[in-house]
This record gives sequence, structure tokens and C-alpha cells, in this order.
Amino acid sequence: MRTSENPRLRNLEAESIEILREAASSPDLGVILYSVGKDSSVLLHLAGKAFAPGSVPFPILHVDTGFKFPEMYEFRDRRARELGYELLVESNSEAIRAGANPFDLGTPACCGLLKTDALLKAVGKHGFRLAIGGARRDEEKSRAKERVFSIRQANGGWDPKAQRIELWNHYNTRLADGQSMRVFPLSNWTEIDIWKYIALEKIETVSLYYAKPRTVVRRNGQLIPFREGMKLRAGEITEDVMCRFRTLGCSPCTGAIESQARTLPDLIQELETIELSERSTRVIDHDESSSMEKKKREGYF
Repeated sequence: MRTSENPRLRNLEAESIEILREAASSPDLGVILYSVGKDSSVLLHLAGKAFAPGSVPFPILHVDTGFKFPEMYEFRDRRARELGYELLVESNSEAIRAGANPFDLGTPACCGLLKTDALLKAVGKHGFRLAIGGARRDEEKSRAKERVFSIRQANGGWDPKAQRIELWNHYNTRLADGQSMRVFPLSNWTEIDIWKYIALEKIETVSLYYAKPRTVVRRNGQLIPFREGMKLRAGEITEDVMCRFRTLGCSPCTGAIESQARTLPDLIQELETIELSERSTRVIDHDESSSMEKKKREGYF
């Protein structure tokens, strides 16, 4: 089946390609943020279409916390090589050397050091003023407030009340001194749009999205993957559960869902019956003191 056979996906594809080309028309240096997840995979595919037959005018940047799943690292390096992207990998090396980890610091503090601080240092180091990412409005309430071209202040912080009006898909990429911009070409896509597009375009994704037996710990209603260094709490045990991941982050902070969906058609069929948000399995999203909006105001993507 071709994308053109699905009018909604064709329209979303065209909109995203327009946004990517608009970003490329800016005189400011840009980068695509690559999380290795399904949305990033779609974003790289769309970028390839947007600038074909030429090369994509942006490198890709992965902010590495050191706590990603092993499958994500293998997939990241292989796909960047196969697609011909310049891959930049940056991290908060000072915090990592000091032993920052979610087990001792807790998720909010660890995320602040290894994600937010690392991202801000990386874009500053390379001089990027446009950072293009795969966030979608349907993921989370603060992301629903985002413009497609989101202005960030000198410290990378986001003020939802200081954003530009985007009427009739007219975008303004001009930046004042000290400002930067986050660009969201997938703003109007939904989770199931992403997976249907992956099926139509035959886009490869990391295997973690598909169900298989995995060793997990049941904690606060979440299936947290067990890994070396994880400290079990009183009464906790490890068990093998048939499960998969709907969203991917750091392995100690990302829950799985019980599932039998081993194939892409099974996954799409399962999503059509699920009522919970995909980010309901992200531990950080359940901490009110570290809500997504608060993190974004601090410079998180």
C-alpha cells in the first residue's frame, strides 16, 4: 500500500515536509534531535523525502544519558550509517563522571542533569539555533500548547505565553539575539498515525516496540525493565513478562505494557483498543514536581 492511498497520512506527510523545508530556509544553523524512537525514525524518513534527491542539510544529534536500552544504541549507530546522516552524540560528561544515575538521585534530578543540561550544552557547543524534534501534541498536555516553531529564550527556556501566532500555516523563523527555536514537524500526528505511516512506508524501528518475554519489576503499577545496578525495594521480585514498549526513554525510567503484539499489524490493532496515553509508562511524567511543562521551561525539549 502506498502513502497516497491514505489521504490523512498523505496530508500529514506533506505538512511535515513543508515544515522541514521552512526550517532549512532559515539562515540559522539547525540540527535534528534523534531519540532513536518511532517518531524519530519517521522524522528522518520525512527529512529524506523533503530534500531528495539531495542530502539532508542537517546533522542528527543524540543526547546520550548512558541509560538507554542496548538495542537503542545498536539501532542508532546502524541506521545513521545506513541512511548517511552525520551523527553527533553528546552527553553531560561531568555529571556522568560524578556518577549521576536515577537510582541514587531520583528521576527528576537525573533527568535534569543528563537530559536537559546535556541538551543545552550540546546545542551551545555546536551553535545550533534550530533544533528539530519529533514531539507530537497528542503526547502530553504541555506539548499540546506548543507552536510548530517554538521560540526559546537565552537559557533555552520555554514561555508558552511568549509564542508567535501561526495562522494558516504561516511560520516565522526569524530569531532575535539570544533566542533559539525548537521545530516540531510531527505536531499534528497521533501515535496511531505514526504506526500506520511506518507500515505504509516500511520504516524500520527498534525491536523494543514489539512484544517478547522480558525481565521486569512491578513498581508503582509499572513494568520496569530490570538491569544491572537496579536496586530492588522491599517485596519486589523480578519476573519474565510478555511485554513491549510504547515509548522509549532511559531503561530505568520507562515502563512496558503487557502485550502479545509481535508484529506491526498486531501492534496497530492493539493501539486501536488502548485508552491510556502512551506516556503513562514514563516515570518522570508522574512526578508533579518535575512535570513536562516545568522541564520545558528549564530547557528540556
